[in-house]
Amino acid sequence: MRKKNKPRNDGMYEAILKLKDLDECKRFFDDLCSVTELMAMEQRYEVARLLNQGLIYNTIMEKTGASSAIISRVNRCLQYGAGGYKIVFDRVDEEKSE
Repeated sequence: MRKKNKPRNDGMYEAILKLKDLDECKRFFDDLCSVTELMAMEQRYEVARLLNQGLIYNTIMEKTGASSAIISRVNRCLQYGAGGYKIVFDRVDEEKSE
């Protein structure tokens, strides 16, 4: 889904991997992103989580306030994206079952 011709800043992703706990992660993203950017990312993650659970668009719209366009975009990423959501959801599910 992502354009392959744009260079990535690996340093930022490597920095994220250095964070040790939830508090450090929140503090880093609070410094890195605006409130609006954080809210948008958190909303998209919640939409993806609910789609992954099999909820329908109308229910997700009610629960998150996301537009149908956002839900559709997230759904496309779940279906045809790079697989990042799947990695995270699988690991979260693994931790819950331990």
